Amino acid sequence: MTSLQTLMKQIKDLTPIPAVAHQLLAVVDNPDSSMEDIANVIQYDPVITASVLKTCNAAYFGLKNPVESIKDAVNMLGTDQVIELALIKSGARALSGSQEGYGLIEGDMWKYSVSSAVVAKLVAEKLSLKNKNVIFTSALIKDIGKNVLGNHVANASQEITRLVDTRNFSFLEAEKKILGIDHAELGAMITKMWKFSPRMINIIRHHHLTDESKIYDKDIAAVYLADCICMMIGNGVGSDGLSYRFKHQVMKNLGLSAADVLMIIAEFGINMQEVDTLLHMA
Repeated sequence: MTSLQTLMKQIKDLTPIPAVAHQLLAVVDNPDSSMEDIANVIQYDPVITASVLKTCNAAYFGLKNPVESIKDAVNMLGTDQVIELALIKSGARALSGSQEGYGLIEGDMWKYSVSSAVVAKLVAEKLSLKNKNVIFTSALIKDIGKNVLGNHVANASQEITRLVDTRNFSFLEAEKKILGIDHAELGAMITKMWKFSPRMINIIRHHHLTDESKIYDKDIAAVYLADCICMMIGNGVGSDGLSYRFKHQVMKNLGLSAADVLMIIAEFGINMQEVDTLLHMA
């Protein structure tokens, strides 16, 4: 069993999500916020600003007047895409490493995290959920606990696999049984230390819906379903990807049909292509 003291030390060594992500979410959640308010938050983070401007100018190479400010980028890409790009860039360093215990080489979790965020946003839009930016960001960073637990999972892989194969444990259940904590719980601890909102911490803690009562929370259910859809299409499936149980009640509670999910998958392909193009140009 992994000691809490060891985990806390490793959490302190993690690359944190920049403060701009918190500030941006606070602004976009305010119905009275303007495009100028959003631009003002991003422009005070020089790394994120430079990255967004570089991406925008690369995507539209040959512009007569290159983009020179976040306000220009918003006019060029639209508010939603600039917000998403800023949030994605905010999580890049924290999520881009390898998690060998989960069978994920460098870049795998980053790609999966972005995919999950894009799907979660599509689910939120389909359901007309008001917290779509919080849902997007929660889906993006929900597996941050794997960054800390990866080596511990690798060391305990035989014991975890034995519980999954012989005792019908889900990977999450086996992880907690052997290590004393699972990556969702640890992710909640990390984001609490990073002072994310209680809403986001709650979504990250329960994104596998181990607590049946959380099925009725549509924000959590949307992130859970996004996770499942990514696994269905084979995106980000590591050693744990096929060892979770799908909760059919989620679809019923959300009022979604199989046809709705297929439509979301089709829309994901288009959305992800746009995001992927922008990210690879940066």
